[in-house]
Amino acid sequence: MNRELIVRSSSQAVDFALLKDGKLTELHKEENSNDFSVGDIFLAKIRKPVTGLNAAFVNVGYEKDAFLHYHDLGPQLSSMLKFIKQVSSGKLQDYSLKSFPFETDIDKNGVITDVIKANQSLLVQIVKEPISTKGPRISSELSIAGRYLVMVPFSDRVSVSQKIESKEEKDRLKRLVRSIKPKGFGVIIRTVAEGQKVAELDKDLENLLNKWTAMCKKLNRAQTPSKVFVELNRASSILRDVFNDSYTGIHVDDLTLYNEVKEYVAEIAPDKENIVKHYDSSVPIFEKFGIERQIKTSFGRTATMSKGAYLIIEHTEALHVVDVNSGNRSNKAKNQEDTALEVNLLAATEIARQLRLRDMGGIIVVDFIDMVKAQHRKRLFEHLRDEMSDDRAKHKILPPSKFGLIQITRQRVRPEMNIKTTEEDPNNAGKEVEAPIVLIDKITVDLEKLLKGPAKDNSITLNIHPFIAAYITKGFPSMRTKWFLEYKRWIKIQPRDAYTYLEYRFKNKDGKTIY
Repeated sequence: MNRELIVRSSSQAVDFALLKDGKLTELHKEENSNDFSVGDIFLAKIRKPVTGLNAAFVNVGYEKDAFLHYHDLGPQLSSMLKFIKQVSSGKLQDYSLKSFPFETDIDKNGVITDVIKANQSLLVQIVKEPISTKGPRISSELSIAGRYLVMVPFSDRVSVSQKIESKEEKDRLKRLVRSIKPKGFGVIIRTVAEGQKVAELDKDLENLLNKWTAMCKKLNRAQTPSKVFVELNRASSILRDVFNDSYTGIHVDDLTLYNEVKEYVAEIAPDKENIVKHYDSSVPIFEKFGIERQIKTSFGRTATMSKGAYLIIEHTEALHVVDVNSGNRSNKAKNQEDTALEVNLLAATEIARQLRLRDMGGIIVVDFIDMVKAQHRKRLFEHLRDEMSDDRAKHKILPPSKFGLIQITRQRVRPEMNIKTTEEDPNNAGKEVEAPIVLIDKITVDLEKLLKGPAKDNSITLNIHPFIAAYITKGFPSMRTKWFLEYKRWIKIQPRDAYTYLEYRFKNKDGKTIY
């Protein structure tokens, strides 16, 4: 399996596309104006504790105050407040915490007005970016993520990712980390640490300590509110979280960004440094790797799948609804139950991809095609669970209900990726139509139905607008040539001046419309 990261840079934003065997699985955008990214740490000021909500509104410099619940304060809040006060006043210049006296943990079921007050300075971390009308969600239980470890200040706990299944490996990692862990810092061991040697873990931990020290040095002269720690840029954070030995290529079209990525890969995986390539061509990088076409066909209300099946994806304020449709799908399944299972398994794979691609969060309800057999419903549930196993967002999948619905909850920490896929209708001003690039895919699907269906036609003529006809027949190999190689049939193309841009008809040798 080939995995590639394609990075496109512009003056306004940087786009990151993750490809798996050439298919787009994730799309991220980092805008230069985004000052509130997940992982950033701010020296903020408490605006107002609210007893009724057991929470406080906090000024982090955003147009709307951030929301901080009592349960997000962290048990070591008193120690952190004491540390901030001493560092800000210049009384404490040793940031290692090895000789810092810790305070008693706060009551986990306490009241927020008992532990913080208005106008108090506090270190907070962004855990959810501003979405819609809401300000950022924050936590004062800080964590600094590295390649193999996550460091948690004001703690002594060592824990291991639940995705590491071997008890022996968990014990080995815990033993290694405890031997190198500095006093006053807790450590969470990430899944990618499995099998790593102590030297790699120690190097990662030392890097995290350096980041902590650099952040503390800013506190002495920092104003409130201000950002005191910046999470890695999106390219490096994506590499940190998803990069593994299966990656075969990282392509970057900006020279400065290329050097940054190459330097980071050289640091975390020196043997993979040569897979980072600078893309320098007159053809846009997203065009070259077929990403633009996939964006146009993957976003929007309808998401097409192979053999004519498709998904309808609707968004409401409360939840997302996905409807699975078989379309006019022709297949060789013996009965309706087998057809339903085949389409549902195909849909489950596409749904797992769509959730990651659009970064959909909250509650997702999927209406699969009804299946009678319990073993088929079980197989569908297990298949969906396997397909979503690579999803880095926290999620939970419930088994099919009596109505055949599957419910999914998925963590949302950033605004959903929303890309406009319709364009202005050239034949009707003020109205919009499906993107023309999707038209060729629709024609190909319809052609396949005609050529492989039960009533096969020996002679097919495609009537279409002259502009589209030129696109289908130009170049080598042209789209018509590809059809010939695929289906071993030559399709006649008949330009029709009377047709609108997106209009087409299939006709037989007698001139009758067959589709």
